[in-house]
Amino acid sequence: MQRTPHHRSRSRRGLAAAVAAGALTVSLLGQNAADARPHPVDTQSMATTLSLPSPPGGANVKVLVFHASATDESPTVDAGIAAIEKIGLTGPEAGLFKTVATDDPAVFTNGKQLGKYNAVVFLTGGGDVLDPEQEAGLEAYMEAGGGFLGIHDAARTEPYSDWFTGLVGARPAADSPTAVQRATVEIGDRQHPATKNLPLEWKRPDRWLNWTKNPSGDVHTVARVREITYKPGASANGWDHPVSWCRDYDGGRSFYTAMGGTADSFAETDFRDHLRGALAWTTRISRADCKATITSNYKAERVTQPNQPGQNDQIGEPHGLVVAPDGRVLYIGRGGADSSKPVVTDWNDPNIGKGLGQIHVYDPKTKKVTLAGELTVFGNKGGGDELVKVEEGLLGIELDPDFETNGWVYLHYTPHSKIDRDKQMAVRQVSRFTLDLATNKLDLSSEKVLLHWPVQIHSCCHAGGGMAWDSKGNLYIAAGDNNSSGFSDGYSGNNPAPNYKGVSFADARRTAGNTNNLNGKILRIHPEDDGTYTLPEGNLFTGKEPDEGGGKTRGEIYVMGVRNPARISVDKTTDTLYAGWVGPDAGAPSTTWGPAKYDTFAAITKAGNHGWPYCMGNKQPYRDRNLPDPSKPLGWYDCDHPRNESPNNDGLVNLPPITSNTIWYSPQGGGVDYPRDANGIPSYKVEEQKQLLPWLKGGGQATMNGPVYRYDAASTSADKWPSYWDGKWFVGDFYDDTQPRHAVLTDPKTVGKGGLPTHAESLKKIIPVGADGIRNLMDWKFAPDGSLYVLDYGRGFFTSDSKSALWRVTYKGGEPTPAASDLARKAAAQ
Repeated sequence: MQRTPHHRSRSRRGLAAAVAAGALTVSLLGQNAADARPHPVDTQSMATTLSLPSPPGGANVKVLVFHASATDESPTVDAGIAAIEKIGLTGPEAGLFKTVATDDPAVFTNGKQLGKYNAVVFLTGGGDVLDPEQEAGLEAYMEAGGGFLGIHDAARTEPYSDWFTGLVGARPAADSPTAVQRATVEIGDRQHPATKNLPLEWKRPDRWLNWTKNPSGDVHTVARVREITYKPGASANGWDHPVSWCRDYDGGRSFYTAMGGTADSFAETDFRDHLRGALAWTTRISRADCKATITSNYKAERVTQPNQPGQNDQIGEPHGLVVAPDGRVLYIGRGGADSSKPVVTDWNDPNIGKGLGQIHVYDPKTKKVTLAGELTVFGNKGGGDELVKVEEGLLGIELDPDFETNGWVYLHYTPHSKIDRDKQMAVRQVSRFTLDLATNKLDLSSEKVLLHWPVQIHSCCHAGGGMAWDSKGNLYIAAGDNNSSGFSDGYSGNNPAPNYKGVSFADARRTAGNTNNLNGKILRIHPEDDGTYTLPEGNLFTGKEPDEGGGKTRGEIYVMGVRNPARISVDKTTDTLYAGWVGPDAGAPSTTWGPAKYDTFAAITKAGNHGWPYCMGNKQPYRDRNLPDPSKPLGWYDCDHPRNESPNNDGLVNLPPITSNTIWYSPQGGGVDYPRDANGIPSYKVEEQKQLLPWLKGGGQATMNGPVYRYDAASTSADKWPSYWDGKWFVGDFYDDTQPRHAVLTDPKTVGKGGLPTHAESLKKIIPVGADGIRNLMDWKFAPDGSLYVLDYGRGFFTSDSKSALWRVTYKGGEPTPAASDLARKAAAQ
């Protein structure tokens, strides 16, 4: 049928009903199957005034399938009706329903009839199929608490209606591809009844629609189609291509899936399960959270004020945070001075690089900040090149598992008192202090040094610093690789020649690639109450290996081959370690030397070698170099059998095999990979690259690994993030442009073995970016109440400024819907 285009007002509930004859097909339990063929309907029983119960339908659950089209009937109609009917007739008794199918729009102006349906399914071929009164009836139905499920071409229906656009959530692009193509669907919501039983990566054929406007953030996207697995055409949406979503809309519940564009779709077991779950929610048989990723449901609030002039009363140079069990937030300042104070860069001056590493405490109950204490650190030399600036200082903080009773705080720092100005060497150490839990003041005299090791400070950077506990009371310590890649053109960082008084500062094989050196590692120790530590079983080395003569390993090493692991976290539910580290400086790959700079994230399930400076990403090797002429390339490193043949190595020559990493990115994109030759060496030609992870990209990049969220159902917090995020890993970058700020899902079967994430979604609207948002993300941790604290570094380097701040991000979306009292079958929810 052809109709005159019309625009809708927001509410037409009071309009008179249109009385018309139509085609109504009824399918009840035990009766004949529903189909798309017209049958007469009793028009005598149709009301002339729209009157709907609230909510529509009842325990005798009924679903209306509406399949009218403005043009020829869609070829999917019969298959769709049959599938929905079968869904309603099979499965657990609590989920059964009756199906009614019609192509007569008059049903939407018959309140007596419409009010009997728990949900309405639009299985139309699109076009303008409702007149204003009929659309008003559909709106009234939703306002009363009804449910709507749109399938594929339903998004083309009522093209002139803003209200219907809101109902379906998005409109297809006119030049969407029409061919049936096999593609991979990423299932991001592992809890919604429509997706919880589906594969993480669901491979299926369909006709894939593109959107004129991406609805993510306005709707709750439960599934995305991965565009790199098919040909999306000129109107492609990119990596964030929603394919199924839901939202609470105008008093009711709306679910839409762009899948179902072929008749064969409705014969798929998984697609039917998808529809079954969507119908369970829209009919009020079950509850679901369709609010969890809607941007407006989150509130980001700055909780610290700018420092008073000449003081660091609120915040130091932001460098890490931790949240106590009672909600107090302890955060550290690395050691950069107030911008009004001079820095000392002269090595002849005993005050060279002297700064204050500050510990502040924010109490959410009083909303007050206390300066808990200050450590005198080596870490204040300001900016400049790598032979001037320094990134040492107060680098990491953690709280003892029994912090509530003992007040113990662990600090990872570089004390100024232990630097050797002649040799330009320093000491990094992890010390335990006691915090007065009543005054929030740190007792500096209580220090017990657990662990210390030497580090060269002639050249900057990449000090690392993060710390984290596992469920067994083991402390992980991220020790950076303080070496320059500038003498290897930004590639491997394996130039053995540059040194200061015999200590190499440009050969990461001396440090990160050395089994006998604690730099460029993630250490794992078990702190004891007396201030000492023991070594847990399962580290990469015992420290007593007899290999190659013995004495060439350190038992504290859990992970080797990392560059700058500034932020690490441990998911205590699984004891998986999550880490991120900054790569070298090469902006593009080289067919001579290897890959461009890769910033890296890794989910680590066991001790291992993660590559630097031999291999990066998914075992992409660098070229070896050595004396007498480090400018001449030697052979490619063997990632499965790496060897450390540096003259600066005092550890093992034969190293553990390298484990592929989970996420890597460069200015060329995310998960960059290349064709490989017969020996497994990538081509490193930009024109031949592919992006395995197109949702991220680098540039000026600096990874900031985040936590894995764990939902606490017992918590009564009104601010906690919803259970949707449970088990998702938060990965971010210091910069907020095209770099990552995402929540990702990994496959338990491949995590820790080089498996790629199965799904990612942007957090840039929830954790807002931009000049007045959280532009320079430095650390982020969830509090026990389920809210998220985020440190914004500020807009300058080696100091704090007016934008340096602690933020808190809370959820305000409320409970899943429908309300428990509105469930169609109360027993079904038990």
